Amino acid sequence: MKPRFGLLDHFFVAADEALRTLAGSGSASRPSPARELPETAEPGEAAKLMRVNHTGEVCAQALYSGQALFARDERVRDALRTAAAEERDHLAWCRKRLEELDSRPSFLDPLWYAGSFGLGVISGAAGDRWSLGFLAETEAQVERHLEGHLGRLREDDARSRAVIEQMRDDENRHGAVGRSLGGEDLPFPVKLAMRMASRVMTRTAYWI
Repeated sequence: MKPRFGLLDHFFVAADEALRTLAGSGSASRPSPARELPETAEPGEAAKLMRVNHTGEVCAQALYSGQALFARDERVRDALRTAAAEERDHLAWCRKRLEELDSRPSFLDPLWYAGSFGLGVISGAAGDRWSLGFLAETEAQVERHLEGHLGRLREDDARSRAVIEQMRDDENRHGAVGRSLGGEDLPFPVKLAMRMASRVMTRTAYWI
């Protein structure tokens, strides 16, 4: 039998997750897809794109953590925790890639974490079906965003491309899980607001 946790316990878990994410102390449970590929990239566009992706993974950690706080159904909470674990792999892979490209994460990551956590709490409090719908729409937008990055990266940057391609495949699966568990299709104004917020995040993380 699984132990039962109260809301306060989940808040402590969420606080620990925030500290680990922002401190960069988490490690990947899966090896990086780039581990055996040659280094052919140069700092510049690749580093900026990987910084954007790293910030996106910081946001994903915060979003799932906030949603899990108010998940009613244990299946939903388990799905969120599983997705968050794979997103932690993405976070570690992006951080490693930034190091390889002699770059750094965005200075604004704490701000984006706080905002994403708040959105996660709001969507989680709205109920599991809306929370799952928010997850599915988020992953759909991220998948499109990653496809765009693949189009901007140099064809011979095998290491960056391998990481992004695996991230894209994982995001696609997370979105499918959200829909299979009964996620509601979000209203168009909500989707539009999410796209606008994502645009602000990606443009600032690209430079700062």
